[in-house]
Amino acid sequence: MTAFDHIRDPAEIYRRSFAAIRAETDLAGLAPDRAALAVRLVHACGMPDIVANLAWGGEPVAAGRRALADGAPVLVDAAMVAHGVIRPRLPRDNAVICTLNDPGVADDARAGATTRSAAAVDRWTDRLDGAVVAIGNAPTALFRLLELLAEGAPRPAVVLGFPVGFIGAAESKQALVDHAGTLPFVTLRGRRGGSALAAAAVNALAALEDTTE
Repeated sequence: MTAFDHIRDPAEIYRRSFAAIRAETDLAGLAPDRAALAVRLVHACGMPDIVANLAWGGEPVAAGRRALADGAPVLVDAAMVAHGVIRPRLPRDNAVICTLNDPGVADDARAGATTRSAAAVDRWTDRLDGAVVAIGNAPTALFRLLELLAEGAPRPAVVLGFPVGFIGAAESKQALVDHAGTLPFVTLRGRRGGSALAAAAVNALAALEDTTE
């Protein structure tokens, strides 16, 4: 049996990981709560340079933590985001809701000549008020959310916008930056993103410890 020389102690891996992140990531200028969230995002993707491309609106960390503490649901665009949320960390056994595979969503998408992800967002409206929204896959989901808000849909507490890809991802996140108004949000400009980042953002809001200290 081949034995590789590597660290096996999970606590030591954790400690060294966050030490490396703090050493390699420029957190200058970020408020402590934003820095804590940024650290978690870097930990999720292994890329310290993303911090320079994070865009913030309002006080997303405070708004998200308050919403979770009040029992707000977490609305997600993809099952991968839902599966990445650490349920025991949620303070009020908050519901994590993904409507992508609900009955009729595919039919609605065909009827509306849109994606299933966008059609699934239409099913959020009765749960949007005060919710934590985490989008980690589909640019069309973020675009649709912004359209609904512009039409007067209830406002979520915070939007964690991390759609990924080559078509529409950068544009959808820029639309969030440009049209969020007073809605708290955090997003990653450009093509990068993904379900792991969206889930990490939710987990960071629910985390009790501040890993920047």
